Amino acid sequence: MAIREATVDDIEAIQDVAQRSWTQDYPKILSRESLQEGLDDWYSEERVRDSIVWARALMLVVERDDEIVGFAHGVWDNETEVGNILRVYVAPDARGEGIGGRLLEETCRSLFEQGVEQVNAMVLDANELGKDFYGAFGFEQDEVETVSIGEDTYQECTYVLERESYAEEIDGLA
Repeated sequence: MAIREATVDDIEAIQDVAQRSWTQDYPKILSRESLQEGLDDWYSEERVRDSIVWARALMLVVERDDEIVGFAHGVWDNETEVGNILRVYVAPDARGEGIGGRLLEETCRSLFEQGVEQVNAMVLDANELGKDFYGAFGFEQDEVETVSIGEDTYQECTYVLERESYAEEIDGLA
């Protein structure tokens, strides 16, 4: 298993992981229309390509046996020193192997190397699995906002990890 930066050759594989993940994870959270509109909008070829090539974005993929089984997408703003993790997804058949945690760890490390002092991660409030995932990594819930996906609205939580907390966590593992 290897984590690497995504290339434009990975677009279809990223879209496939997103499709499989959303199809499994969100039917009880999103309406069928919102689910499809979210996939169509957020994972269009153009949006994924932009996420890969934009200078202040990071798209990592995990390869296992020459197949992409997960990805993470982060962005940062040097002026505000804030990074945002927009997505961490692992294909349903590759879960339970620590892939998501490794992706999250590598994404945070990369964002902190870009000079950010805080990393935010957004997750739908009804996504208990996602909230538990960030909480287990040391992120703390901050705020809840209303977001639109398709024509519906949902509550989204922002989880925050400060550089200082991250450094203490890494020191504790050493």
